[in-house]
Amino acid sequence: MIEKNFITSGRNTIIHKMRKFDLLIINGGHPVVIVSNRGIGIYKGEVPNKKADAKKAYQDVVDVSATDVFGENKTLIFIQALDNKEYKIDYSKVNTGSFIKIHQENYI
Repeated sequence: MIEKNFITSGRNTIIHKMRKFDLLIINGGHPVVIVSNRGIGIYKGEVPNKKADAKKAYQDVVDVSATDVFGENKTLIFIQALDNKEYKIDYSKVNTGSFIKIHQENYI
C-alpha cells in the first residue's frame, strides 16, 4: 500500500498529513489550490503531469474527482491544514474574497 500525504474524511474533507509535501488540489476546471505547512492559497505554477515529477518537487497532486479521493468534482471542500486551521474552499465563489476562508481557527 502506498503511503499518501493526505487522508480524506467524510464527503468533502481533506486532511494534510506530511509537512514535507505540499498538496495541489485539482477540482475540475477551477483554479488549483496549494496546501503547504504554512497555509493555503491559489497555485500559480505548473501542475506536474507525472507523480514522479511532483514527488521531486515535494508536491502531491490531489484530483478531487479521482475514485480514490471523492469520485466527483465538489462545490465545497474543507481542508485541515498543518497550520492548525481548517479552511473552506467554496468553488461557487471563485475570484471573490470568499473563495478560500478560514472555517475554524483550531480544529484539533
